[in-house]
Amino acid sequence: MSIARIPPIQCLLTFEALARLRSVTQTSDELCVTPSAVSHRVKQLEQIIGTKLFGRADFSLTVEGVEYLAHVRDGLNMLQKFPGAATQPGKRKLRLAVTPTYARSVLIPRLRQFTEAYPEIDLTLQISIPLLDVVAEDADLMVRFGTGRYADVEHMLLLKDDITPLASPAYIREHGPFEVAQDLEGEPLLRSPLEPWRTWFAARNLDWPEPVDGSQFNDVGLMCDAAAAGMGIGLIRMKLALPWLENGSLVRLGTSEAFATNVPSPHAHYLCWRTGMMERWECVAFAEWLKQSTV
Repeated sequence: MSIARIPPIQCLLTFEALARLRSVTQTSDELCVTPSAVSHRVKQLEQIIGTKLFGRADFSLTVEGVEYLAHVRDGLNMLQKFPGAATQPGKRKLRLAVTPTYARSVLIPRLRQFTEAYPEIDLTLQISIPLLDVVAEDADLMVRFGTGRYADVEHMLLLKDDITPLASPAYIREHGPFEVAQDLEGEPLLRSPLEPWRTWFAARNLDWPEPVDGSQFNDVGLMCDAAAAGMGIGLIRMKLALPWLENGSLVRLGTSEAFATNVPSPHAHYLCWRTGMMERWECVAFAEWLKQSTV
């Protein structure tokens, strides 16, 4: 091993702190050095290892920076373990408020990828149902479903989805066949304020009013379960319905154009946060990972 190729420890400590805090001022305060010293140490480190670590003025990491940060943290953690000591390096805490069906259908199947990529982040999941004012007030990041017009928080688009009527195979055998959109007349249409039927009616040139009778659900997952149990026809978002579609408990009503093609939902899932929250490294890491993993 060549000693000359090991960067100075103060450069590594400064790089780790700046990547985590994303602020020269906060980094200088934490390390008790001047802001210019922070900048000098980062430049010195980049010169030593021969690669650029930060990509933009907001101190977001380059691909090489993300990879090197993991090595630096591993090394610093090892140096903190004294012989005979059982100290455990502290983890970064991240609290996420998420809607129920998005959590089950989209987030949970992918979440192991995040925990393996960022073992230094402890993630706490909390259920949020804004429609019923069930909101996790202390959450760092929130997943919302809606129009994207949020005046109280900053946000970014996560996931658009399409809608189509779905029902159980047994229901279709008993009530079908369904060939044109008008065949839904008189059928029990499961309702949810999260996905009104008027969007699908308009796309199929039906001048029907929004249904006012029948079972109603404030969670898409519950509506999927009800449709799978044969209670009626649900207007379901395809990406959220993936678990039911894969196990065959929900299927399309037919193969005609009215039921074989989807209609874009006017709403989407958004990741939201309060101003200043993205100054925390763990929030940026999760936001970037979630955006990439759900494209």
